[in-house]
Amino acid sequence: MDARGFLTRLLKEEGAEACLAHVEVLRATQPETLPLPDLPEVLRRRLAGAGIGGLYPHQRRALDLLDRGDHVVVATGTASGKTLVYNLAFARTALADEKRTALYLFPTKALARDQLRQVRELKLPQIRAGVYDGDTPQAERPLIRRNANLVMTNPDMLHASILPGHARWADFFLRLSLVVLDEAHVARGVFGSHVAMILRRLRRLVAHYGGQPQFVLASATVGNPSDLAERLVGLPFSEVAEDASPHGEKLFVLWNPPLVDEELGLRRSAISETSWLFGRLVESEIRTIAFCRTRRAAELVAEFARRELPGGLKRRVKAYRAGYLPEERRALERALASGELLGVAATTALELGIDVGSLDASLMAGYPGTRASMWQQAGRAGRRGEPSLAVLVAQDDPLDQYLVQHPADLFEKPPEAAVVDPTNPYVLEPHLACAAREQPLAEEELAVFGEGAAEAVGRLEEEGKMVRRRGLLHYRGRESPHRLVDVRSASGALYAIVERETGALLGTVDEARVYWHVHPGAVYLHQGEQYEVDELDLVGRVALVSRSDADYYTQTRDLTDVEVLRVIDEGAVGEVPALFGEVKVTRQVIGFQRKLSSTQETIDEIPLALPPQTLVTKALWWLLPKRLLLRARITPPMLPGTAHAAEHAAIGLLPLVATCDRWDVGGLSTPFHRDTAGPTIFIYDGYPGGAGIAERGHESGARLLEATFEAVRLCPCARGCPSCVQSPKCGNGNEPLDKQGAVALLAAMVGRTWG
Repeated sequence: MDARGFLTRLLKEEGAEACLAHVEVLRATQPETLPLPDLPEVLRRRLAGAGIGGLYPHQRRALDLLDRGDHVVVATGTASGKTLVYNLAFARTALADEKRTALYLFPTKALARDQLRQVRELKLPQIRAGVYDGDTPQAERPLIRRNANLVMTNPDMLHASILPGHARWADFFLRLSLVVLDEAHVARGVFGSHVAMILRRLRRLVAHYGGQPQFVLASATVGNPSDLAERLVGLPFSEVAEDASPHGEKLFVLWNPPLVDEELGLRRSAISETSWLFGRLVESEIRTIAFCRTRRAAELVAEFARRELPGGLKRRVKAYRAGYLPEERRALERALASGELLGVAATTALELGIDVGSLDASLMAGYPGTRASMWQQAGRAGRRGEPSLAVLVAQDDPLDQYLVQHPADLFEKPPEAAVVDPTNPYVLEPHLACAAREQPLAEEELAVFGEGAAEAVGRLEEEGKMVRRRGLLHYRGRESPHRLVDVRSASGALYAIVERETGALLGTVDEARVYWHVHPGAVYLHQGEQYEVDELDLVGRVALVSRSDADYYTQTRDLTDVEVLRVIDEGAVGEVPALFGEVKVTRQVIGFQRKLSSTQETIDEIPLALPPQTLVTKALWWLLPKRLLLRARITPPMLPGTAHAAEHAAIGLLPLVATCDRWDVGGLSTPFHRDTAGPTIFIYDGYPGGAGIAERGHESGARLLEATFEAVRLCPCARGCPSCVQSPKCGNGNEPLDKQGAVALLAAMVGRTWG
């Protein structure tokens, strides 16, 4: 495509030039290849038939490391050939001995099926591959267990089915030569901690049957590839992170929607702006993918774009999201790959490596949350080495607005570190229970589960969930512990969301979030449909909902208290004492507001009588010494609104230094805290035991505070807005907030003079 020509035409439209915040030109790179390693002749012929006569240096290095016996993590960009590395590794093993086996783990079912197609394209009868997941018919599962030497699945299925039924996989595990975890950067936060425990359980059972596999992890670019791999698997890894694959020229545009209210600092929504750009690209017959943060946003972007397009083009624009039937998604993927579709508005379901052919442009309705995801999404265009366009449309929030003002943070800074905490006791304990149920645990096996395993076992023994018999640890419960673990959550207790009229199960929500998302009267969205919660049964753990066409949304009001349990680390950011430790957070939802969707105006506030919830987690906190407040000229009446605004802004910028979403963390600011004996700002992980997010924020405190100061200082609003200090999840309804006080306070915290 002619990306430069399209951008030139676009900027001639009224108001467009003011929205152009930055253009980064990513130059084309030429291919650099090395000869193929020693491979069986039949494999060389198959590669030649696919047009592959050599390997990129990073592919060759990864295979050489595997030949040396290392476990390897390959962390390179989209379309850099990571899949070929592990496919070649197993193909040459299977050609030498087709009884050897491999296990491929993918984060989604769709990706597993796409990779199955790629393996079959090698046309090697020695590789008998099959997908074994929740969509695999029961009748086919025994055939796959008996006959397949390459099994593709996901961590959820490995946890819930394969490991509990390991005796049926004994021969497969004995001959296991390779375990692959694809898109390893997705395994972060609490999900990553669960994956780490599942992989340790796998290692233990494979060793029990005599298998000795190598591990290959494939990841998008992250700041800590070997550290991530070692935390996930519990073994030393060699990393390959130098990407030598070719790329066509890419224009990467940062686009800031226009201000619609300068005093309030409100901008046109990223969804409206993305749909407008989407329509312009499709109108120019440029094959485009538009990434959206939610399912509803994907539907809206597609619908708004269709409304502006002439009849013939309307049919060539679709939405793509989870919730569609598998056959619908496969049909959309084929239509996009063939060119039948010109544009698709998608959730992150299409971010991962599913092959959808050669696209020309990628739009992002808001920063995806990490640079790894941003480059994955941008890389969906120009995958065949042709010129392409990527456009990041900024949302009205502190992080997006900071990034469009500081493009160097996107294009010059190293990628964020992926955060995984395998020591989290709320994850470790249930997985130790699962391991003991699978096979009684010997004392020496606890080392597989890492630091904290012995203490966790002690707690399980005290609770009567585990008992020692003849030197082995046995699980005592009657019910399978596997059913109590949701690997996508840190909370064992799940509440079912059920449609009252039909009895259909719409979904689940974990205990930690239930009062915020499905309290009585809450407006709940599911697959683009709107429901209202009629009843929340705390005993039966069921939320009954009915369809709703209300023109409002709901936002909870809550009270939060933080108790410091222990300090793990003490430091300072300039003159600001900075601490990290374990805290107990008590939160109680006391009511909710109903707000008009069109104007965000509050209609009314309804009280609720729900029990308080406690959460033992990790937090960082900053103390605000008196001398700092005096230098910033913060008077006692100003302090509550000032600290509150600074807390909101810092939470909004936290994804800059840790792979997270602002919904993964919570905060509290107070003019006086009993445990610190002074004004304090807390930011805590919103998951039992913590998810490593606050720890990363503590380690990067100076950068986090500097970015927070810049974001608030540069925001053009007068009194605070969603782009700087307002939070969509504030339990106090964004009251009180003092933006100007926050600027002065943050300036003092980072050692700047202000005012």
